[in-house]
Amino acid sequence: MLTDAARKLLEQTVARYEGAVTEVAPYLAARGLTQDAAQQFRLGYVKGDHPADSDYAGRLAVPYLTPAGPVDVRYRALTPDGPKYLSRPGSKTRLFNVSDLLKESTVLYVTEGELDCVTASMCGLPTVGVPGANNWQAHFRLLMADYSKVIVLCDGDEAGRQFGKTVCKEVDTALAVSMPPGMDVNDVFVAGGRDALLEMVDV
Repeated sequence: MLTDAARKLLEQTVARYEGAVTEVAPYLAARGLTQDAAQQFRLGYVKGDHPADSDYAGRLAVPYLTPAGPVDVRYRALTPDGPKYLSRPGSKTRLFNVSDLLKESTVLYVTEGELDCVTASMCGLPTVGVPGANNWQAHFRLLMADYSKVIVLCDGDEAGRQFGKTVCKEVDTALAVSMPPGMDVNDVFVAGGRDALLEMVDV
């Protein structure tokens, strides 16, 4: 649990990244993510001009938000160089976009990545994200116990299929829906828009 001082520092950090989001506007636009979505999820950019940011310079900042404010940040590479994602020291594996758990819905969608989660939520689907196909945690199922249907939106590869199997094994009401081969949720959205994604997940 974060102390008040840690929460304040993290809020300042997220606000700093958020203030530089225009630096990644072309990247977000290419992925079909609107300015409204960027603002809602407080996406940002790490310019690297702050002493605490040197390890994350040049990356997209993806905050983990709760109704009480940010509790973590992950950093996504904008180029193929280096690790795709970096986490802050001491970070715990959390569900992304837990605020969607507060929406009135009997159906919950689960993605295996943050930007896929942003995409699905932007399309009106109550969605949470697991930070990577291998990062499912057993206690996540407790947050999904009251949904009549939990639809797992799997990447169209072997890791995605295994992710779907893992969640379905843990959550009694889960159904796995695989994206086309080689594609993820965001790819489907970019290729065909909101209607294409909704058609894929209509189960």
